[in-house]
Amino acid sequence: MKTIKRLAVSAVAAAVMLGMVGCGDMSTRDKYTVGGAAAGALGGAVLTGGSGVGTIGGAAVGGIIGNQVGKNK
Repeated sequence: MKTIKRLAVSAVAAAVMLGMVGCGDMSTRDKYTVGGAAAGALGGAVLTGGSGVGTIGGAAVGGIIGNQVGKNK
């Protein structure tokens, strides 16, 4: 079962990275927001064992942090 979860997390991470290739016309702040949300979702999924609530919560927190970090760039 752990192998399936690891594979799923890896697939999501790969999809996010491929999706970010299309972010060329985004502002720096937008890129930081998306990156933070992706990292937060991944972290939330790992920390909660793949829980949907943990993944969504992690994405929300990561997006907010990324947005604030990108504000000064």
